[in-house]
Amino acid sequence: MQLNRASAASAPPSGAQGHPVRQVWFDGRPAGDGRRDVPEEVPVEMVFPPVPFAVMMLTPRDLEDFAYGFSFTEGVIGVGSDIHKVTIETLAEGMRLEVTLASDKLARHLGRRRAMAGRTGCGLCGIEDLSQLPQAANVNTSCGEPLARAAIKRALVQLESRQPLNAVTHAVHAAALADADGELLLVREDVGRHNALDKLIGAALRAGLEPGDGFVLISSRASYEMVEKTAKFGARALVAISAPTSLAIARAAHYGIGLMAVARHDGALVFAAPTMFS
Repeated sequence: MQLNRASAASAPPSGAQGHPVRQVWFDGRPAGDGRRDVPEEVPVEMVFPPVPFAVMMLTPRDLEDFAYGFSFTEGVIGVGSDIHKVTIETLAEGMRLEVTLASDKLARHLGRRRAMAGRTGCGLCGIEDLSQLPQAANVNTSCGEPLARAAIKRALVQLESRQPLNAVTHAVHAAALADADGELLLVREDVGRHNALDKLIGAALRAGLEPGDGFVLISSRASYEMVEKTAKFGARALVAISAPTSLAIARAAHYGIGLMAVARHDGALVFAAPTMFS
């Protein structure tokens, strides 16, 4: 159990808050006072003016990246230039992201009928029948050589030092984009695993980066929606530190993208498209 006993003048990093705590021990040792940094979590309303779209629980950093990534994975936009402006507003009850779309995208979006208020990122909330299940259109299964084990290990090792918020809070997820050699190109963090991946995808869209021969690495479990977002992004493989769900495996197999999980420095398990890995 880690306490931060630094002075009050020592500010926590962006996305974290320092809170006073009392350390208690179950073996009879005396209690002690200290401080613990915890991740911020606030309700963030997504608005495509003039219509509200969703309320998400987010860590309030890299919000513009989230606006782009969430809009993309929800099918509201197809490319980054479909967004003209993102306005971030702080309110008493939370935050608001106003995403100004190109006129044709706004018209298309307003024609969609989907109830999203209070969504938690489950990937299916608001869908009315099974025919509306998302279908990724950008799946990349053809380019590049199989991903080498050394590249996977390199990405895993790098990720440990590329999570500044998790280093102090031990309570957030990370999503990273790695190239075919395992070099991490981008990393984003959030309290929600879906949000971290949306932030990563948004940052890539804004930077003009495509997954190419590389892969997506996540610190969380590989659930259905994480596979869907990865496939829509156009990545050919998803590597997860935790385990996958059965539907995640089925969807990865459906798309033909590689799914590696329970990834550690000394090995991992391949659940789908084994030819993606050497």
